[in-house]
Amino acid sequence: MPPTETGLWNGGDAYERYMGRWSRRVAPRFLDWLRPASDLTWIDIGCGTGVLSSAILDTCAPRQVIGVDPSDAFIAAAPENIGDHRFTTQCGDGEALPFENNEFAAAVSGLVLNFVPDKQKAVTEMIRVVQPGGAVALYVWDYAGHMQIMRYFFDAAIELDTEAREFDDGTNAPICRPAPLEALFNQVGLENVEVQALDIVAAFDDFDDYWTPFLGGTGSAPKYCASLTADAQSQLRETIRNRLPTGPDGEILMAARAWAIKGIAPDL
Repeated sequence: MPPTETGLWNGGDAYERYMGRWSRRVAPRFLDWLRPASDLTWIDIGCGTGVLSSAILDTCAPRQVIGVDPSDAFIAAAPENIGDHRFTTQCGDGEALPFENNEFAAAVSGLVLNFVPDKQKAVTEMIRVVQPGGAVALYVWDYAGHMQIMRYFFDAAIELDTEAREFDDGTNAPICRPAPLEALFNQVGLENVEVQALDIVAAFDDFDDYWTPFLGGTGSAPKYCASLTADAQSQLRETIRNRLPTGPDGEILMAARAWAIKGIAPDL
């Protein structure tokens, strides 16, 4: 994630409540689909609080995992969350990685590309630091479609306030669909490109469990929520409350989809 976006993600604890709990569900599905060999050296670009790195360490028997992120808060939080000697972090920009060519066997990124201004440059950097024949793979939330956590929020927000579109990642991140992702990977020269939907069910105990993370200030929707007056925020809250698919005991079940893509680094 480039420095221009770090203001969205400046709180590790807030991110965990907002998206981290769902990110932890998606990461193992991504790795099951990727099916990597063991004893690899990995780079996790935009590592955040360490969700994907932790899953790699738990399931892929890596030799080493290096997490890179421009956020000081995340760089500090990730090693504490993981506590594994094979994992280290380094502050850095995904569009200009602080590593030499061909240093890693696999370059991955989880839920980050949506927020990178120059997406082609970021994926090209992933290829640069990977050995020929190595894996380059990532996944992004389907903000424009089956990410219902966000769609219920922004569909209501935009109905009440058209300026909410400026915060809507479904509008601002068209890369979060299969065709643009595949086109990008083919454009930068990756081989054997494949795309896959990763679906989970997001279960909330009640409305407060859904709504409270939007008050944490970390992420596009919470940033928008924080910009509202108390009355406007209350109106948005009640509009969403009346629309959510709520069960008899107050529970709320939503679909959450990420799109994953992988390719092989060419022998340049």
